[in-house]
Amino acid sequence: MTDPATIEAIQAEADTQRWLERAVIGLNLCPFAKAVHVKAQIHYAVYMPAEASGLMDVLLSEANELAAVDAAVRDTTLLIAPNTLADFLDFNDFLARAERKLARAGFDGVFQLASFHPQFQFAGTEADDITNATNRAPYPTLHLLREDSVSRAVEAFPEAEAIFERNSETLEALGPTGWAALDVGPGSAKP
Repeated sequence: MTDPATIEAIQAEADTQRWLERAVIGLNLCPFAKAVHVKAQIHYAVYMPAEASGLMDVLLSEANELAAVDAAVRDTTLLIAPNTLADFLDFNDFLARAERKLARAGFDGVFQLASFHPQFQFAGTEADDITNATNRAPYPTLHLLREDSVSRAVEAFPEAEAIFERNSETLEALGPTGWAALDVGPGSAKP
């Protein structure tokens, strides 16, 4: 019999994959995500503890693992933390520390750290602004991206700077009802 923590981790990964497929790829919020998804080059890691104290160590471990594997096998890592950093401001504080820690560990210029959070809010927007959904995932999520892969993707996509504006327009057209209909929240996927 599978223990409850394993079931919860499986659910968190399934929910994140559903969000990636339906929102990120389905709405083309990131034109670079589909290729790595189709090639199975995304590694999903789930951090289950409620305390954020060990998350930094897991992030560094995942960065080391990603660096040790060829990009053709594993191009990127999504580290999902369903039970910690529920407060977006705490998550942002952690993110700033994580970026510094990755740089001190020698990953500056090797990886970028992107972030997604269920309560993500761009500066200058209201909490219910639909454009915030571009960075809203079912759970707090840290995304390790290879700098080389990002550079190649940007070269292949000549108008990369227009992605943010296009995403805002897509979400405004979709609206809150359309976003809710995507059903990409916690517990939405059937693992």
